[in-house]
Amino acid sequence: MLFCITGIDKADSLPLRLANREAHLKYWADTKSAKIGGPFTSEDGSVLRGSMLIVEAASLAAAQKLATDDPYAIAGLFERHEVRPWKWLLGQPA
Repeated sequence: MLFCITGIDKADSLPLRLANREAHLKYWADTKSAKIGGPFTSEDGSVLRGSMLIVEAASLAAAQKLATDDPYAIAGLFERHEVRPWKWLLGQPA
């Protein structure tokens, strides 16, 4: 199953995001569960403000565990964090 994981950063948390970015990227590379992902940004793209990932997991509980074990979540980066089942309809790779 696919799940969409979103996290909205706490205000003024860019230093916390940058301090944990390498661990966050390594974590998702090691899980091999992320299909697509990237940061939310400011309108001009210059400031990172959150995260969005589409992940594959066996269940909602498994996806929630992946989300809570993310170094960003452990570091307390997110003001809001959500995991929702997701169905891929548009833009799937061939």
